[in-house]
Amino acid sequence: MSYTPLTEDEITEHLHALKGWEYKDNALYKTFSFENFRDAFSFMSRVALAAESLNHHPDWCNTYNEVSVKLTTHDIQALSMKDIELAIAMDHLRDKKLVKE
Repeated sequence: MSYTPLTEDEITEHLHALKGWEYKDNALYKTFSFENFRDAFSFMSRVALAAESLNHHPDWCNTYNEVSVKLTTHDIQALSMKDIELAIAMDHLRDKKLVKE
C-alpha cells in the first residue's frame, strides 16, 4: 500500500493536536509512563489491537513501567497520516482509565 508523506506544515499542524509527541528524523517519538509493568504491558496490548486494525505498527520498547514509541511510515521513510492516526489512538488508549484488580 502506498502512503503520501505529510508536508512540514501538515506535521506542524498535527503536532499541536498531539499530547507530548516530538518530531525528529522523520518520526514521532513519545515515552508513556505508568505506575507499574502490568499497566505498561496492558497499554501495549491495547495498542497492538489498534495498530493491527490500522495495519500500521509502532517501533517500541518496554522497560518496566515505560513504553517508548517511534512512529514512522517505513515504506516512504517519512510521516504519513497512518502515524498521526496511531499516535491519536495511543493517546486515547493511554487516557482511558486503567482497570485495577
